[in-house]
Amino acid sequence: MKKVILLISFCILSSCISKQENSNQIIEPAPASIFAGEIVDLTHEFSEETVYWVTAKEFELDVVAKGDTDKGFFYAANNFASAEHGGTHIDAPIHFAKNGQAVNEIPLKKLMGSAIKVDVTQKVIDHPDYLISIEDLTDWEKEQQQQIQEGSIVLLQTGFSKFYPDKKKYLGTDQRGDEAVAQLHFPGLSPEAAQWLVENRTIHAIGIDTPSIDYGQSEYFKSHVILLGEDIPAFENLTNLEQLPKANFNIIALPMKIKEGSGGPLRIVALIPN
Repeated sequence: MKKVILLISFCILSSCISKQENSNQIIEPAPASIFAGEIVDLTHEFSEETVYWVTAKEFELDVVAKGDTDKGFFYAANNFASAEHGGTHIDAPIHFAKNGQAVNEIPLKKLMGSAIKVDVTQKVIDHPDYLISIEDLTDWEKEQQQQIQEGSIVLLQTGFSKFYPDKKKYLGTDQRGDEAVAQLHFPGLSPEAAQWLVENRTIHAIGIDTPSIDYGQSEYFKSHVILLGEDIPAFENLTNLEQLPKANFNIIALPMKIKEGSGGPLRIVALIPN
């Protein structure tokens, strides 16, 4: 995915004010500033190649029309269908928390703002079931000489996106159905690290370049339960994280606004200042 370099008007994310009015979230931006930098797309395309959970409905595109009309203009339109959780998508808190927020209820301030990247790629090379640890998070803090700041969006880079969309390499199996769940192998965040984040750092959201915030062999999805139970949404199946610095960049992550949705397709981009 190419980086696009341009000059855009962008409100200072940390100064944006979110409020609820007539059930619609309204953003009142601070005075606009000129943002000069790079935009990195962290989103996989949706197509017949899109990777979905082995028990989920895969992406289908039905071409309704594509061609010249008898009235002299070109016209194209499609229908599409898929599960909420597949490709680059968001897990809303209600996905694993009975009283959690649905995707349409997540405050916008949790979906955009200052972000950091924790890179464990070297540790994953020989350990496809690697669990990102508390030490990985504290090592980032030691290297950067700062704590993970309140309100941060934390992105976890495992390097697994390089295998996408090869299901055998990315998921650990190209089989589908309930029997394929036991064959899943990919890295994730350890429950201990998830609990440490909840108890010690107030983050807005978390994301990873694998199919799940829990590792492939998880049976109880404890990291999901811990994070989503605290209304911390998760972004899954990210890409291009290797193009990001470890700190000092911003994220905009806007999902399809599905009423009562447990998740949905996500377009997520990173903004890197010059």
